[in-house]
Amino acid sequence: MEEIQLYLEDAKESMDNSIKHLEYELTKIRAGRASPQMLEGIKVMYYGSPTPLSQVSSVNTPDARTISIKPFERNLMNEIEKAIRNGDLGLNPTNNGEVIIIVVPPLTEERRRDLSKQAKHQAENAKVSIRSIRKETNEELRKLQKDGAAEDAIKLAEDKVQKLTDVAIANIDSVLVSKEKEIMTV
Repeated sequence: MEEIQLYLEDAKESMDNSIKHLEYELTKIRAGRASPQMLEGIKVMYYGSPTPLSQVSSVNTPDARTISIKPFERNLMNEIEKAIRNGDLGLNPTNNGEVIIIVVPPLTEERRRDLSKQAKHQAENAKVSIRSIRKETNEELRKLQKDGAAEDAIKLAEDKVQKLTDVAIANIDSVLVSKEKEIMTV
């Protein structure tokens, strides 16, 4: 019985982590508002190795449409600009010798639809992850049954796993709805 409870707790924790990961991935999808997370995936060549932008500069948002990047070393200006341009974010950085400024353009309707599709894709990946956790947990529970655990207890545990799955899927849907609303708001 204790083992069953451990499996259920593990399943819930894994599902919660999947939702947190989805939320993190969705922060990278810009919704017309400037945010430092937009540049999260950008790597800058720093002494021959790709280094995250946040480790070689400070990234701020002075207002809703502007991102300001101040490199820790001035000789990185061109590398940072090049990395942002090559980052496929549709952003055009400019620098004044001290700071790199990115003015985030308003999103077009077509771009909003693309971003919405991206968000749906991320949500679908999270749902697949949740279903995979459900499947693995149910398989572990069935192994316990073969090893002598009571059939009723296993059946109850499988029902609880399904409820956890339903709650997690509903959470994913609500996260997606709020992100889509954010993306489509002009």
